[in-house]
Amino acid sequence: MKYYEISEETARRANMMNSMRDYKPGSATAEYRTAVDQAAALVEQQKQKVSPFYHDKLDGLLDRYARRLAAYYNDYYRNEAACPSILISGGSNFPVRKKEKQNSRRETLMHEYNEIQSILDKIKSVGTGPIDPADPHARELLEDRLQSLQSTLDKGKAMNAHYRKHKTMKGFQDFTDEKAAKMDAAISSAPPFAQTPFPDFELASLRGKIKRTQENLAKLASMEEHKDDAANTLNFDGGRIFLNMEQNRLQIFFDEIPSEDIRAALKSHSFRWSRRNEAWQRQLTHNAIYDAKKVLGITDTKSATAANQGDAAQQAAPLATPDEDPPLDVPTAPDGQALMPLA
Repeated sequence: MKYYEISEETARRANMMNSMRDYKPGSATAEYRTAVDQAAALVEQQKQKVSPFYHDKLDGLLDRYARRLAAYYNDYYRNEAACPSILISGGSNFPVRKKEKQNSRRETLMHEYNEIQSILDKIKSVGTGPIDPADPHARELLEDRLQSLQSTLDKGKAMNAHYRKHKTMKGFQDFTDEKAAKMDAAISSAPPFAQTPFPDFELASLRGKIKRTQENLAKLASMEEHKDDAANTLNFDGGRIFLNMEQNRLQIFFDEIPSEDIRAALKSHSFRWSRRNEAWQRQLTHNAIYDAKKVLGITDTKSATAANQGDAAQQAAPLATPDEDPPLDVPTAPDGQALMPLA
C-alpha cells in the first residue's frame, strides 16, 4: 500500500486562518493515513471473501482511493488557507467576495469527497456479482455454487414433504421446537399459494439457477476446448481480431496506431485501450464481434446464424441478480463449438 504526500505547511496555514488553537505538526498526515488504513483493512476483508482473480482490482481501487484522498486533503487545506475566518480577521475590511469564492470551492470539494468515499462502496461490491469466466477459478466457483443450489433445492423439497405429511415442521432434521414453531406460524400467515416451507415459485427459481449454472460450466469446458482454434483469429488489412477465450475479451490488434476516426468509432462502440494487452478490447459477445467488423469495415464471408441464435437466446434469458450468473455470452456454433467463426 502506498501513501501520498500531504502538505503539512498548507495544513498549518489553513489552521492558522480558521482556529485560535496551535497546529499539531503531522496531524493532517495522520488523519489522511488513518483513512487510508481503514480502506486497506476493508480491502483485506474483501480479499478473504472473493476469488484471487479480483485481488489486483481491489489493490487498484485502494491506490485510487489513497491518491484521490491525498489530492482532496491538499486542495481542501489550500482553499481553507486562501481566506481567513471572520473570527480570526475581524469584521473590518473583511474580504466578502473572497470568502464567497472560498465557500463555493468548499461545495465543489465536498462533491469530490463524496465521490472518493464512493470508492469504498465499489471495494465492497468487487467479486460479489456474476462469476467472470475469465477468472481462473471460475470452474471451482461455479461447481461450489451448483452444489450449494442443489443442496438448498433438496432440503426445500424435503421440508415440503415433511410439512405435507405432518402439517408442522416439528421433528424435521435438526429443527428445534422454537424454530419449527416460528416457521409454522410464518406458513399459516402466508397467502394460500405460499402456505408451504418452500413455495413452488422458490423451487422454480432454484431450478432455473441450477440450469444456468450447469450451462455456464458446459460453456467453460467448450471455451477451454476451442481456445486455440484458428477461427478465433481474423486478419484484416492493418491488424487482426482475436477472440480471447481465456480473458473473455474480443481484442483488436493494429500494426500501427489507428486513425483518430477509427479510435473514436471504437470508443463509441465500448472498446477501450488496454495497455497491458496492447489491444483495443471489450467483453466477448456476439455484439462485440458485429461492432468490431462494422467499425473496421469487414464484410462477413459466411452467415452469422449461430450468432443470431445466441443473441435471441440471450434476450430471452432473465436478467442476472447478484446471487446468480447469466449464461456466458460466448459465441456458440450449432455443432457446440464455443465461438462464431470470424470469417
